[in-house]
Amino acid sequence: MKKLYIFIFIIVLAGCGQDPAEQAAKQSEALLVAAENGDVVQLDDLLANKFLVNTRDFCQWTPLMKASLNGHDQAVDRLLAAGADVHLSDKGNYSALLVAASNNHIEVVRKLIESGSDIDQSETTNGWTPLIWAAKRGHVETVQLLLSMGVITDSKDSRGYTALDWAKHNNHQKVIALLQTAD
Repeated sequence: MKKLYIFIFIIVLAGCGQDPAEQAAKQSEALLVAAENGDVVQLDDLLANKFLVNTRDFCQWTPLMKASLNGHDQAVDRLLAAGADVHLSDKGNYSALLVAASNNHIEVVRKLIESGSDIDQSETTNGWTPLIWAAKRGHVETVQLLLSMGVITDSKDSRGYTALDWAKHNNHQKVIALLQTAD
């Protein structure tokens, strides 16, 4: 009987031991999903267990980028407090700030800039900056914030267009007025 218990114990231990790479991949996925969903309870649990705050998915997105994309203020707070790097970018040089600005998540934009994000960073697909994205989409509040934080207003994208050019092209009158008074 003693040999049977030892045999069962060995089998159980062998089955419970996951490959470390597989375990790390599952932990990374859990952190990315929690950030994307704004699940601060899950994020707190995962971050307390020292999961890598700057983990990346196959497109090189980090949890901070996913939380920023969806405007999850509290998740962004948790990730920044845990040491998330605001300077990381994906394959197209999109950062957390770029995706937050393009989606008019003003509080997230503010937090990222205050945490040291490059306010004038441009992505590599079209050369758009946070200001160009916000102006192109007519995000008045985000444009106001970026202007108040010292953004460069005359940056040009890969086609030679500025934020003002895009605001005019898309007929965003309030953004046009803001940008014209900023120059």
